[in-house]
Amino acid sequence: MTVTFTAPLAATAEGTHHAAAAAGNAAAATKASGVLSDALSGTAPVDRILLKAAAGAGKSYVLKRLVGDALAHPRCLRVAVVAFTNKQTHPLAISLGKALGRDRVCLRVSKAAFASVPDEVETYATIAGSSKDIPEYASVVISTVHMLGAQGELGRMESALGSKAANSDSVYDVLFVDEAWQIPHHLFDSVTRAAPIWVGVGDVGQLPPLEIGSNPWRGDERYNPYRAWPTDYDEDARTWAAELPAVWRPTASQLALWRAFYPEWGELNCVAGPGDRQISLGAMAQPAADVWHQVATGGPTLLEIDGLPPADAADVDVPLLDAVEVLLDELLEQGLTLRARRFDDDATPATMATPDEEYRSIELRERSDDPLIAVLATRNQLVDDAAEMVERLRAKHNLADTDLVSSTVDSYQGQTNGITIAIHPLTGAAKLDEFNSAFGRLAVTCTRATHGLLLVSRPGLDRLLNEAPARPGTPFGEPGNRTLPRQTHQRILATFARGTLDLTPTDA
Repeated sequence: MTVTFTAPLAATAEGTHHAAAAAGNAAAATKASGVLSDALSGTAPVDRILLKAAAGAGKSYVLKRLVGDALAHPRCLRVAVVAFTNKQTHPLAISLGKALGRDRVCLRVSKAAFASVPDEVETYATIAGSSKDIPEYASVVISTVHMLGAQGELGRMESALGSKAANSDSVYDVLFVDEAWQIPHHLFDSVTRAAPIWVGVGDVGQLPPLEIGSNPWRGDERYNPYRAWPTDYDEDARTWAAELPAVWRPTASQLALWRAFYPEWGELNCVAGPGDRQISLGAMAQPAADVWHQVATGGPTLLEIDGLPPADAADVDVPLLDAVEVLLDELLEQGLTLRARRFDDDATPATMATPDEEYRSIELRERSDDPLIAVLATRNQLVDDAAEMVERLRAKHNLADTDLVSSTVDSYQGQTNGITIAIHPLTGAAKLDEFNSAFGRLAVTCTRATHGLLLVSRPGLDRLLNEAPARPGTPFGEPGNRTLPRQTHQRILATFARGTLDLTPTDA
């Protein structure tokens, strides 16, 4: 049994790569740093700086640079850095501690969260389980937005730090917000007094902070307390905004997919060039060989599996996951290696003694910083069944915990892995609804992988998108494209190579 894949309907994306692509982000960061310096000096009428990024744009590196540049300014004594979740603050503390020194960086956590802070964080930052434990000499205090916004917290921090900031009015001179589009307006309102200047960095394709229905704020239709806070300043005169025009995460052959999620952007390039990411596979039987060799091209791949027993429901589909397990079992049995070209700091391909040294390689059972393979599903029983499948395969093949993971799409925001295997959010659906057609949910599903992407579905996606009743586009002020969900899904699918695996039983 073989599977034949058809080429994507969308044209192959052309763009710049390597240092030429990375220079676009560097230029945007340099402009932002200049605006921030002028704002601190009082020579620019700017209160907010917003850097909009696509998934995998390297925004954490930009944030680290801006924090360093701010602290180098004579009118900046200290800054606060906030994120939405505790796990987002940990890499921030490590990164900033490495850049600025452990003595200058403090991670403020609750007593309940103290025990879950990774040991590595303490190597690079002071960890404060109470406000009084914040060192007086700290110039960077990192926390969740919930922690900074807790009643009385800013006053307790001021007492521990011994003074207000250089501006003499607030505890901090600049408030940096990581993954800014993930934080709802009502939550951000609690931390606005922390500093007079706010710098938000994040992916505009994030899932909304909460599922948004009708606007609950009756007094002003432009304001919604559950909307991501930066959207309130899109047309504000005292807000400076820019886009980061390059992405570091994907393969070059995924660039058309990335652009399909951000069609209104003037420019979007990919740092990785053709051949910079490679997947080496063992010898496999059909149909697994056809499927995984297509994924190994690096281009987005959609596999529709036909001939399965009926699903119990759109989100309870054991037969579909069983088929995925057979394919994944064959891949793990024969082994795979992911290779990625090494780059210098400016994204120029590194020159090494031998060609093999110019690539980093990772194989199964070699622990890596990011998972090799991630299995993503959207909700309910599909998520639980995927987790059970992953546990079975881990045990059968004696895998490391970073070789194969499973997750809900929603909780996987901000994560990176080598190969993504995802159940398409629309598989088995009878109609489009607020959940399965969300722009952000589809974006997270498709933009985690550095090497290969496989979406799996039952047949019928085209029929659903052609026949389902239309739904409204993105709500007013929300990040993401304003086109209708049907059009968005069709635009995304056009960037995928597509094949059908027919498992219809045959008579012996």
